[in-house]
Amino acid sequence: MLDVCLLGTGGTVPLPQRWLTSCLIRYQGSSLLIDSGEGTQITLHKEGYSCKQIDAILLTHYHADHTTGLPGLLLSMAKSDRTEPVWIIGPKGLKNFIDGVMKIAMYIPFELHLLEYEEQEFCFAMCGMEITAFRVRHSVPCWGYEINVERRPRFDAERAKQQNIPLRLWNPLQKGETVEYEGKVYTPDMVLGKPRKGLKLVYVTDTRPVPAIAAHAQNADLLIAEGMYGEAEKLEKAKLNRHMMMQEAASIAQEANVRELWLTHYSPSMPYPAMYKEEVRAIFPNTIISKDGQKTDLAFTEE
Repeated sequence: MLDVCLLGTGGTVPLPQRWLTSCLIRYQGSSLLIDSGEGTQITLHKEGYSCKQIDAILLTHYHADHTTGLPGLLLSMAKSDRTEPVWIIGPKGLKNFIDGVMKIAMYIPFELHLLEYEEQEFCFAMCGMEITAFRVRHSVPCWGYEINVERRPRFDAERAKQQNIPLRLWNPLQKGETVEYEGKVYTPDMVLGKPRKGLKLVYVTDTRPVPAIAAHAQNADLLIAEGMYGEAEKLEKAKLNRHMMMQEAASIAQEANVRELWLTHYSPSMPYPAMYKEEVRAIFPNTIISKDGQKTDLAFTEE
């Protein structure tokens, strides 16, 4: 199960009831944060989460509305007596960015492990999740994230019995290990059933629509996407500043056949995003006009 919480849904500058962009994802005791805009700590504590438990921070790009909460967050983690290392992952320029952050957030008692990339697509594993960073189209280099949790095939005890596989080998075979025992090799395919659907979440913000978004979001359980503007007359501004309209995000969700779409990263010029709910749902019915603190638990489907 993936626990997901949008901590901030604002873009550019915060509003009294809307902090800047950040998303918390929890899986099997690990916590991963995507972006850390101003106010991230406030919503974290308001929603009952501890900053001490964050194991990794993914950054989409280095604009201030996605990163200004990071120095304070690291200092709060330090004040909470965290000693374990924290991973920070982001595109090219990460080291220089963190050097600047550390001029503010001095005296951090834990190590920061940095993972910097610049490829169009970059795959890595973190916190039990398989993650792909993919390039999108903003005014500066920017990446979205596809997050997958694989699900092991079901163990078939009857097949194991029929093949006289010793009981002591069932557990390692179920875990996907190949075992040699008494001169015979046993492989997982001897006892495992068909592949089962895992969980997929895609997070993308600060971009114009590009084919990579729909490609990575195909059949996703949840797509969290930028909906900077809802007003039709703001389309040219969105194109100029390389942001995405709410309607464009809904069209991508429809094309990608996602289960649910959450809109986020609203312009401060749009204080009431919900006024566009019916228009956007006419394009993709399962659209949520998110607010700070929007939550869900993504669970495996039974097959």
